[in-house]
Amino acid sequence: MFSNKSKDRLHKLEAENARLKRSVAELSLLNELALSIGASNDTQEIIQSVIKKVVKSVKAEQGDLMLIKENTQDLLTTFVRTADSKRTMGVFSVHDNLLGWMQLHKKPLLLNQPWKDDRFNNTDWNPAINNLLCVPLMIRSRLIGVLTAYNNQKVPSAFSEEDLRILAIIAAQSAQVIENARLYEEEQALTRMREELRLAQEIQTSLLPQRQTFIPGYEVAGLSKPAQVVGGDFFDVFSASDDHFALCLGDASGKGLPASLFISNVQATLHGQSLGNTSVSSCLKRVNHLLSQRTRKGLFVTLFYGVLEPGIHMLRFANAGHNRPLLRRADGTIETLSLGDIPMGFLSEFSFREDAITFHPGDLLLIYSDGITEAKNTANSLFDEYRLIQLLSKSNGSPKELLEEIIADVETFTKGAQQSDDMTLLALRRLP
Repeated sequence: MFSNKSKDRLHKLEAENARLKRSVAELSLLNELALSIGASNDTQEIIQSVIKKVVKSVKAEQGDLMLIKENTQDLLTTFVRTADSKRTMGVFSVHDNLLGWMQLHKKPLLLNQPWKDDRFNNTDWNPAINNLLCVPLMIRSRLIGVLTAYNNQKVPSAFSEEDLRILAIIAAQSAQVIENARLYEEEQALTRMREELRLAQEIQTSLLPQRQTFIPGYEVAGLSKPAQVVGGDFFDVFSASDDHFALCLGDASGKGLPASLFISNVQATLHGQSLGNTSVSSCLKRVNHLLSQRTRKGLFVTLFYGVLEPGIHMLRFANAGHNRPLLRRADGTIETLSLGDIPMGFLSEFSFREDAITFHPGDLLLIYSDGITEAKNTANSLFDEYRLIQLLSKSNGSPKELLEEIIADVETFTKGAQQSDDMTLLALRRLP
């Protein structure tokens, strides 16, 4: 018979042997996990591997991993959920009360017979869930996700502290890999978005006049400075017929890429309807009708459109809700073209009014978007029309020089404040 001392020694050896076996098993588990997730940058692929390893390691019926979705109303979102393929039961989901507890405490949790746990009174548990393990995925004390295993398949049917420890180890080893993969995917998505914006900017720039349109006896210049990479303003000058020239400046509702796409459609439609049609009112009526049919409700564009006949120095024009252009006569007096109607896109059937002005030698017409007059400085004051008129009155340079002066003056006025809207200008002067 063994003495008590021998029995103690034997128990210690058995305990040490069991500890060593656990250590070897854990090292083997971590090695397998590292091999399965270390070579991938695909978040869902990594999570799939982690959950499969969880289900196998703790003999669970199901497992899921939920990642924190920051800066959204939905705090957590399930990226991947994997169940034991031998089972045909429905898919479990983590209860909101459990998620709240994990957000608050951020530590591993073992629940055998969860409906009896006092910490989760009034929790409506799924009756098919007998027990569960839940552990946090942490990155520098920040919770990035929750890993859960449901229903132990071993006999007796209950999870152990050892199972919880294994799950915590898997979570600890997986958290940084998952976070790195997610950040990599976000970086790739941002790179793609930047490239798409760059291409959109190139396309939009190419739609603006690439060289100065020659109009006999006149000088013309245009300039556009978007608030974002792409903008919702445009200007154009082109030949509508052999002896008529169209000029226009538009401002679409909104900013950025959606406004840019809409304004490109407006510009293309206007080009198509202007060629050979010297009637300003009929052209805008047709363009407005087509836009109303092809664009969603809520999109509209303000537009100044005119057709110049340089032989008789007459400009016929219409104004669809746009800022009133300023006409500086050769003697320095400033006139406002007061004609105005509703923006295009509000009503599918609308007859725009038409008016006309005659250019005398030295007269200059300035067309601008509200990004000029509504530019704000750090004190939240507007640049306003008064400053623009004062600048127009004092300037004696070419149309191109005038536009550069205006932009420079607006930038000086708004120094320190972010540009909030696109700024676009178009100037036409009859030569002295």
